[in-house]
Amino acid sequence: MATLQVEIVTGERVVHQDDGVDMVVAPGADGTLGILPRHAPLFSLLKSGVLRIKKGGNEEPFVVFGGFIQVTGEKVVIMADTAEHVEEIDVEHAEEARRRAEEALAARRHAGEDLADADAALRHAALRLHVGQQRRRSRGPAMPTGGSNQS
Repeated sequence: MATLQVEIVTGERVVHQDDGVDMVVAPGADGTLGILPRHAPLFSLLKSGVLRIKKGGNEEPFVVFGGFIQVTGEKVVIMADTAEHVEEIDVEHAEEARRRAEEALAARRHAGEDLADADAALRHAALRLHVGQQRRRSRGPAMPTGGSNQS
């Protein structure tokens, strides 16, 4: 049975590498992308969201913020602006980042400044917090992983 080779990279690190993947579900700019083995070549923008790697009945979720996905042959490369495995998310830090982003957005709104950066920071923090809380509810608190998650 055909499988995929998957690589998630950012400008700073290789976040994840895996072979034998059954499916990748990615947050494409125009909607959710489902990538199976033998998928047609593809190059697309990514939006912020949860990327899922399915392999042998297991699913590994990652949070990605922008970037691109490239599918060539049996290889999927995710070139994300930022990406992290959900196990890397510290819910307390994500909550604090969300609070700071909300305060920055409110201050900029009050001052009549451009809100785009503050709004993006709030969406980023809210997504990390949401995914981290989901993981915590489904598995209980995780141990910090540190470093890169490579398979």
